[in-house]
Amino acid sequence: MITTRPRGTNDILPSESHKWQHITQQIHDICALYGFRQISTPAFEHTELFHRGVGEGTDIVQKETYTFEDRGGRSLTLRAEGTAPTARAYLENGLHAAAQPTKLYYIEPIFRFERPQAGRYRQHHQFGVEVFGAADPAVDVEVIALALDFLGRFGLDGLTVRLNSVGCPTCRESYRARLVEHFLPCVEQLCPDCRSRIERNPLRLLDCKEEGCRRLKERAPHMLDSLCGPCREHFVRLRGHLDALGIRYEVDHHIVRGLDYYTRTVFEIIYPGLGAQDAVCGGGRYDGLIETLGGEPTPGVGFGMGLERLILTLEDHGYEFPGPRRLDVFLAAVGQEALARCVVLLAELRRRGVAADTEYTGRGLRKQMKHADRLGARFVAIVGEEELATGRCVVRDMGTGTQEDIALEELAGYIQERCGRAGL
Repeated sequence: MITTRPRGTNDILPSESHKWQHITQQIHDICALYGFRQISTPAFEHTELFHRGVGEGTDIVQKETYTFEDRGGRSLTLRAEGTAPTARAYLENGLHAAAQPTKLYYIEPIFRFERPQAGRYRQHHQFGVEVFGAADPAVDVEVIALALDFLGRFGLDGLTVRLNSVGCPTCRESYRARLVEHFLPCVEQLCPDCRSRIERNPLRLLDCKEEGCRRLKERAPHMLDSLCGPCREHFVRLRGHLDALGIRYEVDHHIVRGLDYYTRTVFEIIYPGLGAQDAVCGGGRYDGLIETLGGEPTPGVGFGMGLERLILTLEDHGYEFPGPRRLDVFLAAVGQEALARCVVLLAELRRRGVAADTEYTGRGLRKQMKHADRLGARFVAIVGEEELATGRCVVRDMGTGTQEDIALEELAGYIQERCGRAGL
């Protein structure tokens, strides 16, 4: 077991890391365009943050959190989602005292104990954005547009925005009563989870994927029919902004999301090739979260996107990730004296912005050439006893097979010029 990773986790190997680098660079770029700034929160928080922020009756809190007691007897929980920790940081660090809105994004590992499946791990990575301090539905549209623009950078087509409103505490109470009235007569037909949800969190009945529950919810009342005046106006204006931007969407009365803090807008972005779990992004508005955590009433809206799931989607779509940066030059060192000289050459090359490496294991020249080819090196410079004696070396272009005789003291400048590196 010591050489086996825990179930539901995954290693990101060097052969895959360039995909992650590409995606995270795209995240930084798109968020800069939209005026978002990056934030990073601890990998664990006080357990109470998730109980109060996410909700005692949610599946996350009841079934999925990794909770432990530290040596001081404090109950801590690994980051189970990104919004509540970001809201805590927003309050604790005085971001709420600055001019609003505050627009934040993060790329963080998330920890949940759930059944592993395609693109979904017990430790996965999430890209999320949060906007605090703006209640207008135009901000809801901005986070949806950001997600679509980001996904559009990878050429994804067939994406669908599914949209709903879960109202506010004022109108949701009457809707909860209508849901219970609808499901109570057929409670025996519900799955075990939904039988408990009907009392503690009836909105989650609409989110169940069990076939029997899916049939029963088709006839359930719609939240949109129970919205109060302000919530109805918010939803109408939201749709108007989406129409103005030409964003295609469909109203889905069964989207409620799984967390208690959601109010009004909820949405998912769907990629149809993923099967039953086809959402690549989900989010919504959470106007009561900051107040729940002890702050002043503050509107908020955001989304979360699983990066493992995104990579799976892109691979399924046939997206070609840019390859890792090639090695500009490999110094084939033959002998200890040659290696000592190459150590100095490497430092100069790297100061010039040239990606360079050399031989450390004592392989012969032929094996070093094969190794350089496997590394994808553009050039190989051969440095041995003769080269040290003459002060010159042979530089081979691995693409064309041509060779040039170059003075060792000019090698760094020669490679820098051929590779177009600007230097550090």
